[in-house]
Amino acid sequence: MSEKRLKRQILKKKLFTKNRLVILNEDTFEEIFSLKLTLMNVFVVATVGAILIIFITTYIIAFTPLREYIPGYASNQLKKDATELALKSDSLALSIKNNEAYIASIKKVLIGDLDYAKLNKDSILASKVEVTEEQDLKPSDADLKLREQVAKEDKYNLFEKAQSKESILLFPPVKGSITEKFSLKKKHFAIDIALTKNTPIKAILNGTIIFADWSPSSGNVIILRHNNGFISVYKDVASLSKSQGDIVKTGEVIALAGSKGKESSGTHLHFELWKDGYPIDPTQFIEFE
Repeated sequence: MSEKRLKRQILKKKLFTKNRLVILNEDTFEEIFSLKLTLMNVFVVATVGAILIIFITTYIIAFTPLREYIPGYASNQLKKDATELALKSDSLALSIKNNEAYIASIKKVLIGDLDYAKLNKDSILASKVEVTEEQDLKPSDADLKLREQVAKEDKYNLFEKAQSKESILLFPPVKGSITEKFSLKKKHFAIDIALTKNTPIKAILNGTIIFADWSPSSGNVIILRHNNGFISVYKDVASLSKSQGDIVKTGEVIALAGSKGKESSGTHLHFELWKDGYPIDPTQFIEFE
């Protein structure tokens, strides 16, 4: 016990023995600064300083923007910008994919290199041929009367006999004589309508112009994309009154009739109607004469 007590006393004496820290002038040995210290004071000051340094460093890392300058720490704004850019890149990739699909369809429309699928006039969707049992499909007297009534009403409608299917009004682009009809065998996926020069050509439906430019074979061409997968094509026109990207309404004038293409014969309109990538006979839905 005495040895332990002696060691404690010696340690206590070392810790609390006063020492003087003196700073002298090297040339004159004049005392400039002196400070009385003990080992305990040095230990306490060093411990408090270390704690303060740790606390300040932790505060800077946790609550101040200065942590961005520490290697391994990313900026919150940088993370936010990276997330937004990732979302925008996904949206742009999807838009580019859709645009490429539309451009490919437009190219096929211009060159007529498409397969034809029979379309159901009522649903305007590709329909399968199904074998059905033979039935008596002759209309009854009530059906004949209803058909006659509907025909009389269509004769005096206010939309120039526009045909509506599934709440869609197809407005006649022009009125005139059909010089060449829609033909699958001849791969003529359009109708040609004879017109006088500068006859206004109108949009058949609300839509967006996705192509409006001149082509060597078809002259000035304007293509509209409508809702529900419809695309209408107007070729061999003399001048365009709308540009690509414009949004037009039903019945709005988009061009004037003329003859500008190398393959064109006289003033007429070459009109095509497409649905989901397949050509449709426009006379099934629009009355031109």
